[in-house]
Amino acid sequence: MKQLPGDPDRPFKAPGIMEFIRRLPSAIGEAVKGKAAGIADSSRMREERIPLGWNEIAARTVAGEIEELLRRGPADRAGQESEWSEADRALAEEIAQETGRAGISNITRTEAYLACYQAYPELHWAFLAHMVSRNAGWNMTDLRGRAADLLDEQRKRSYYRFLERSNALIFQDAYPQLLLYMKSRELGASHFHLLPYFHVSRFMRPFWERFWIDRGSALLTVGLIVNEQNYIEKRVIRHPFYRKHVTGQPAFHVNSLAGLNQVVFPLLEEDDGEGRREMGAEAVRRLAGRVVSDFGGLADRIALGKSLYAMLMGLRAVRRGAERFAARVPHSGSRADYWPECFTANREEALTSAAQGSALLAGGALPPGRRLYSPKLLDAWGDTPYEPISREDWLKDTSALNAISAPQPPFLCDISREHRGGILKVALAHDAAGDPNERPH
Repeated sequence: MKQLPGDPDRPFKAPGIMEFIRRLPSAIGEAVKGKAAGIADSSRMREERIPLGWNEIAARTVAGEIEELLRRGPADRAGQESEWSEADRALAEEIAQETGRAGISNITRTEAYLACYQAYPELHWAFLAHMVSRNAGWNMTDLRGRAADLLDEQRKRSYYRFLERSNALIFQDAYPQLLLYMKSRELGASHFHLLPYFHVSRFMRPFWERFWIDRGSALLTVGLIVNEQNYIEKRVIRHPFYRKHVTGQPAFHVNSLAGLNQVVFPLLEEDDGEGRREMGAEAVRRLAGRVVSDFGGLADRIALGKSLYAMLMGLRAVRRGAERFAARVPHSGSRADYWPECFTANREEALTSAAQGSALLAGGALPPGRRLYSPKLLDAWGDTPYEPISREDWLKDTSALNAISAPQPPFLCDISREHRGGILKVALAHDAAGDPNERPH
């Protein structure tokens, strides 16, 4: 990426609305060119595929078992607890304590998911969760960074609580399941009869029992995607507080339509065979991912999750690049983790809100002292207390079975240019508003 021209010691001037209008055609032209280039880059990214091993017969069998559970009704859970031995209870309590320790923050959750995948690579969902959890952290810090001037403090806190709550609840439900599998492997026997101890939906037991038999990663991943999105549907997405302050706000849907809500998978380049490659995020040159068009819809979120999974684990270039990035770059919540040429976690070195769009249009990178502020998560937000969590099973009917189908990667999977365009849109919005310190009062 080329550097910006000009004197690095000379501060930018706020361009204001006229400069914003003048720059807008350039931004639109760049977006059009970027879309065409993105198609070509995506074609190259899709060239080499890795079979996910989808088993349609196993999928139908699992769906049939879930239908049978529904026919038997919720009373089917009764009596299971009395069958747990002292060893069962000790194992379950150990998992519960481990989940509590690992679930303190987005940082610890993201690390825990990666550890699961590295220990048992057949747990594809754990790696998908790791990469998506990184994105959740970046979105949280955006509220104190590149989007800070576009939202008032109350709205920023509401958006943060929405993102953090979703991230925390999915971890609370899914991580004990992952640990239960790992402990079962260590002990050499299935312990999925303990899933009710953690209030896991009945929906998941047939998936885990099938996975124990055939290690079918794709079917288990789809099951977990469907389960986790249903798990947060009532508890977060349709919760009265978040409907009033987040998902029901026009800005929530405007941001989605504008392409500002993106899930990105940074891809780290390979060594040249002799280890000659700079360590760290400077080696990230490509981003895979998707634009989130409608986070509020359950079916859309499930479809997005399946698409991201097929891209992450089914395209060799994406899987290998993302695995290298995850292993080498610790998650801090700052977008400087993957794009240090554009972002900085040091507020003293950051570009002011004025002239961001002009700077980005002038080049693909920003020089030191003129980068966008993207704080580390622990610097941006403190601990968040939570209200009690409802424990009822979300599985009420067979509607969720419609989503049990083979995941397919999207046509457009290289999001490098589109991601830069999304950042540029926010920057141009800053430019149009001007420097808040220079506006007349």
